[in-house]
Amino acid sequence: MPYIIDGHNLIPKVPGLSLEDLDDEQQLVNLLQDFCRVKQKKVEVFFDNAPAGSSGARTFGCVVARFIRQGRTADQAILEKLRRLEGEARNWTVVSSDREVRNSARSVRAKSMRVEEFAQELSALAADRSQQMQQDDADLSKQEVDEWLELFGADEPDGEG
Repeated sequence: MPYIIDGHNLIPKVPGLSLEDLDDEQQLVNLLQDFCRVKQKKVEVFFDNAPAGSSGARTFGCVVARFIRQGRTADQAILEKLRRLEGEARNWTVVSSDREVRNSARSVRAKSMRVEEFAQELSALAADRSQQMQQDDADLSKQEVDEWLELFGADEPDGEG
């Protein structure tokens, strides 16, 4: 089931992201790419207040980022997307903190989810990935570590050599 997400609603709910960051939208897109890869899902994320000349859609793998021109809101664009989907809307999940958007999603039989719930899923995914990376690092033998150190010209461990 693909997702329609209000990006600026989600960013402040994801640990490590902030609307104050200059690249907050790209950081979220990167997280959503990981989510799509692991969960085998597709996402359309909507960001409002796009500067002049930078509105439109950009594709990042299974993530489509829709930058909504100033004068319109992501909520309006999401509602328009739901109307265009018609009966297919029931195959989508809408992630928003706006009650009207979630109610509209339910009225066309789309599933709705609060941003806090989705942020928890993203956080759990990030924690799992971090744990897996640590496990992968721990699986290296001393010989493998020594080979990598030699390959990259690092000094011998513990001051040997």
